[in-house]
Amino acid sequence: MTTFAPLETLKQHGLHVPKTLTLAITGACNLTCGHCLVDAGVSSSAPHVPKRTLLRLVEDFAALGGQGIRLTGGEPLCHPDWLEVVQLACSQGFATVSLQTNGMLFTAEEVAALCALDFPGLSIQISLDGATAATHDMVRGKEAFNGVMAGINRLAEGGLARRITVFCTEMRHNLADIPALLELADGFGIDSVVTGTLVHGGRAAEGSSLAPPGTDQYLRLLDRFDTDANFRALYGKIGNMAALEWRKPAVRRSECCTFVENPYLTPEGRLYPCVLCHTDDFAVSDVFEKNLAEAFVDGAALWSSLKQISQGRVDTIGKCGKCPGRLTCAGGCMGRAWGSCGELTAADDRCELRQTIYRRGEIPHCGQNP
Repeated sequence: MTTFAPLETLKQHGLHVPKTLTLAITGACNLTCGHCLVDAGVSSSAPHVPKRTLLRLVEDFAALGGQGIRLTGGEPLCHPDWLEVVQLACSQGFATVSLQTNGMLFTAEEVAALCALDFPGLSIQISLDGATAATHDMVRGKEAFNGVMAGINRLAEGGLARRITVFCTEMRHNLADIPALLELADGFGIDSVVTGTLVHGGRAAEGSSLAPPGTDQYLRLLDRFDTDANFRALYGKIGNMAALEWRKPAVRRSECCTFVENPYLTPEGRLYPCVLCHTDDFAVSDVFEKNLAEAFVDGAALWSSLKQISQGRVDTIGKCGKCPGRLTCAGGCMGRAWGSCGELTAADDRCELRQTIYRRGEIPHCGQNP
């Protein structure tokens, strides 16, 4: 099979070619976070993927012309060979290499090794679910906040602050922390803070004490954005939050999903076309036993049919009918719909919020300094 054969197969099925592969290298984790979508860090979690397999997968994706690799878990730093995988990825011609971590396990030697790579496309995404121990530890456990602060300090002292992206999961108990979180990150010299709403699935399914924020909470945060010049300035400098981005001028979309551009490979060897849409009926299994190119070819027909479902969502979801953002949202995120209620044709779980924001209209200064 030539390098271009799998890409041509994907294109023939009307699919995008893969750009960034999210590679889960282990199911192990030093924490058991209350919102974990993949239920990592327990005895039944997947073991470490063998180093030889990981190195081959990285090389396979580079041969396919992939633009980036994102290493995740579980907690990738639990894998004894994570640094060697990062080092190989940085030598393969990718534009970006990203490490998703809770930030607690970095050693001084590992930070020095990351600095030595001198790779412009390296980014370290650190999960920080609040600006204080009270909010962060409610999700991740006692002393987790102190642990991640120590990790961020170590990276910053090593000169890697600008390689850090802080990722915060928006939840009912921490949404009001976002302005303070921007200030905290800016104080370290971090130039990117990204947030995303909790998916009501995994450990955060029904019965969990954790929940997504209510629409009223978002409206209060948006009102603060409109009246707080410091919040606006910091957001314009380093922030990215969907509820604020939805207020920007609308861009018409034919579909919400970017099929196969951001595939996800689990530590059990299942390949999904999307980081969020973990539908086993549309997964390619036993990927570790085959070439990655073969896995993409095996998935092409499956993912083409999944794309058709995605493209039809805006016409089949009743709530889309009179929504002012119908052509912008294009039915919302199918992966979030699946993750929150197990139905591909259900409404995006942020539908009510989106409609409320769309009806408020755009504001010209959103995301800009005053």
